[in-house]
Amino acid sequence: MDNYSVANQKGRALHRFAVLTACATFFLIFVGGLVTSTGSALAVPDWPLAFGKLIPAWEGGIRFEFGHRVAAGAVVILTLILMTWAWRAEPRAWVRKLIFTAFGLIIVQAILGGITVLLELPLAIAVTHAATAQALFCLMVSIAIFTNPAWETTPHVSDGSARIPTPTLAAITTAVIYLQILIGALMRHMSAGLVIPDFPLSFGQIVPPIFDEYIAVNFAHRCGAIIVTAMIVWTVARVLRSHRDIGALRRPALGLFLLLVMQVCLGAITIWSNRSVLPTTSHVAIGAGVLATSLALTLRADKIFGLQERAAVESPARRLASRRATA
Repeated sequence: MDNYSVANQKGRALHRFAVLTACATFFLIFVGGLVTSTGSALAVPDWPLAFGKLIPAWEGGIRFEFGHRVAAGAVVILTLILMTWAWRAEPRAWVRKLIFTAFGLIIVQAILGGITVLLELPLAIAVTHAATAQALFCLMVSIAIFTNPAWETTPHVSDGSARIPTPTLAAITTAVIYLQILIGALMRHMSAGLVIPDFPLSFGQIVPPIFDEYIAVNFAHRCGAIIVTAMIVWTVARVLRSHRDIGALRRPALGLFLLLVMQVCLGAITIWSNRSVLPTTSHVAIGAGVLATSLALTLRADKIFGLQERAAVESPARRLASRRATA
């Protein structure tokens, strides 16, 4: 077996472990949503111990809160292994730095979780904890994509003449989804998920007839869902209309649309079921899936089209610089 084959096998092994770590992070988000959905966030009132012990009695809400801590510890260990592995096997410095950043972020996430418990769920810290969890998942998904040996051999093609390039459109969609998730986290931690008790209308009307801060956040989340839906449909339509022959874009685009449908249905079921635990938690987890899939589409679109776009932008500047140098 030649050196290239050995290096390729090592790269695939690292990639598979990165995928495992990303999946574990997704599971951590699900468990974290389960803690909030069951109202178990303060079932264990101390941190880092649990009732002064390493392992508390496994009962009631403690199962969810302590299970969340166990899942977080597992992700920390997996990320530490991934970081160590990448330090020895990953030749690209920027990928190693990205993994180091992920490890630093999960430590920050753990500290934020501890502060959330010790200060008894301050709203700003709780929302920041949720925001950091989504950012960590995005980092893990990015690492899984970048460590795939096929990433460096991705072909480059033209994006056509659209006014908004596909990578830019996908990036805007991803940013809008992330903002929507933050509004959802704020609503969830304000316990405002059912202040508007009906769906798709709001108190039987398109716009709520009354407003306070809770109704405003809830209604903002609903309006955000409309914007997210429009952006995803636009992005998916662009890919399927102009680049359906590129499987690396078509597959995440179709997956993104499917996840969007699931997310909208889960949002409705969450309200109709009076925030039943399973649909509410699944709504949180699928939201993370929507974000990660949109990010994957963005990264792939930038890899496939980005070089040509940057070259088109940079080439006039380079020609001008060359003329000045030869003048």
